[in-house]
Amino acid sequence: MSSSSLRLGSVAPDFSADTTKGRINFHEWIGNTWAILFSHPADFTPVCTTELGEVSRRAADFAKRNVKVIGLSANDLGSHEKWIQDINNVGKTELSFPIIADADRKVSVLYDMLDQQDATNIDQKGLPFTIRTVFIIDPAKKIRLTLSYPAAVGRNFDEIIRAVDALQLGDNYKIATPVNWQPGQDVIVNNAVKDDEAKKLFPDYKTVLPYLRTTEDPSRKAAA
Repeated sequence: MSSSSLRLGSVAPDFSADTTKGRINFHEWIGNTWAILFSHPADFTPVCTTELGEVSRRAADFAKRNVKVIGLSANDLGSHEKWIQDINNVGKTELSFPIIADADRKVSVLYDMLDQQDATNIDQKGLPFTIRTVFIIDPAKKIRLTLSYPAAVGRNFDEIIRAVDALQLGDNYKIATPVNWQPGQDVIVNNAVKDDEAKKLFPDYKTVLPYLRTTEDPSRKAAA
């Protein structure tokens, strides 16, 4: 599959690569979990260092959602290993997730991660580094969400975790999540659900407009 055909619902391209945790086959590594693949422009860069530290500190948040995380940077393994020391020191953490070594840009090209905007985001050979991309991938290896940030803008991992919560909730129940939704707040009954079915699934739902019906977060009742 070429990078130009990567869309929501596409199967995430499989690949083999060396990482800081050994060589992996991507689909085998994902297994039956969710996965987040996120790229970084380069090792020993300030924004990336803060981001990887944050992801490491949030390891328990990802684990309880059955999500594996894997980083990618356009440098080799030796560089990654040295950089991890800085990440741990600055982030006051012990980074345990793998980082893909992609000095040849093979995975970056496969996932269309390379920077075509920032002329300064290049290596010594003039090759473009990656931008800050995020791919949320489900256990069926389908791409469910993508984000792309420029090199100079750090990502908000609270939002990425919130998006995982919304995706997983929507998979478990016939709902959608409204603007600024947070777990536990009211949700929207999926428009594909007819009123008769909605009354069975969500007896207390409210009709705001003919096409906008709200209900309590159904996971709260399931957990009660």
